[in-house]
Amino acid sequence: MDLVVIGTGYVGLVAGTCLSEMGHHVVCIDKDQQKIDLLKGGGVPIYEPRLKELIQYNVEKKRLFFSTDLVSSVKKAEVVFIAVGTPQSEDGSADISMVLDVARQIGRAITGPVIVAIKSTVPVGTAAKVKAAIAEVSEIPVDVVSNPEFMKEGAAIDDFMKPDRIIIGAASERAKEVMTDIYAPFNRTSNRIVFMDSPSAEMTKYVSNAMLATRISFMNEMANLSEKLGADIAKVRAGVGSDPRIGASFLFPGVGYGGSCFPKDVSALIKMGLDAGQPLQILGAVDSVNERQKLVLVEKLKKTFPDLRGKKIGLWGLAFKPETDDMREAPSIKIIEALLAAGAEVRASDPEASETAKKIFGDRIKIETDPYEALRGADAMVVITEWNEFRRPDFKQIKELLAQPYVFDGRNIYNPETMRSMGFNYFCIGRP
Repeated sequence: MDLVVIGTGYVGLVAGTCLSEMGHHVVCIDKDQQKIDLLKGGGVPIYEPRLKELIQYNVEKKRLFFSTDLVSSVKKAEVVFIAVGTPQSEDGSADISMVLDVARQIGRAITGPVIVAIKSTVPVGTAAKVKAAIAEVSEIPVDVVSNPEFMKEGAAIDDFMKPDRIIIGAASERAKEVMTDIYAPFNRTSNRIVFMDSPSAEMTKYVSNAMLATRISFMNEMANLSEKLGADIAKVRAGVGSDPRIGASFLFPGVGYGGSCFPKDVSALIKMGLDAGQPLQILGAVDSVNERQKLVLVEKLKKTFPDLRGKKIGLWGLAFKPETDDMREAPSIKIIEALLAAGAEVRASDPEASETAKKIFGDRIKIETDPYEALRGADAMVVITEWNEFRRPDFKQIKELLAQPYVFDGRNIYNPETMRSMGFNYFCIGRP
């Protein structure tokens, strides 16, 4: 099938690549000529495990193409996926101006009936707005489908290729049939497609992310309370997660969530509630707790070092989660800014997000390729992102490099008893 994906960010690039892997002819469109040139030259603008290899393979097989020419590509397409950004506006709402702009471009380009599938995360009612935007510039009938993505950064390929559900908000039988055909290769062992109306599909995406964000903030509050009362949140988590009604996922306490989805989607859902006259009190608390949680390690540092001026802090982890270079809304940003404001010196290391960090902080912090170099002469080690390579480090070397044996673990990846037995002053989240 001839498919076009408009937008080559995380969603568009992963979706287009995985669809081409299933044999479809896919053209990925972006208005950024520099990004398209990079992709044509074999580069990838984001880090995602296995993505570069899959792109190269499908380009060689002449199934995957990159272009800035939306018009000629859309003319040949049977289905056009919209995967452009919906950034957060100042009032917290999702800005869908790029989605509607692309919709009008599609309307001007089409020469026959086409299906337009929205993969961007958009507020309820956007599918109808997209259909209206196309109708403004074209009389050709178009089916607009809501098809939100549920990919996790760092595991996006597997999430797309082995989905636990495929949400499709469609009104016409033709659209349902075509979308079923597209996703047939991902749907062989069991039927993972859930059909519904577009508003419900749009809402499903937001509710899913909001529910996960709620679990994280709830566990962070319980961790903080456990620490005050002398309970161990790691043991509490194991006990709570053993209940099959609750499950063990997203119960790990830490320094809060970040990324391109949870913060933005929680804010957008809060704004939707306000606009509908239905304030979402729980989500307001989820967002507030998350922002406070990002500074919990800074508070621990300030209790240990009442005056942080001139203190050297070695920080491990900059990305908002492992297996990505994405630092959007990352807890590390707020933590580093607070440390710098207190007069501390920061040296940091991350396996993939170093270049991203340099764009954010410039020369205000020092970025080390070798994580151990970030600790040389430091007064404290701070762990922000739980990369696998940070889980079993050389503790003997760490202790030798640190000027003082202080470790602040924002992801609870080390054992408190083991750390203290090795002579570290160890601080973590929600453990006595």
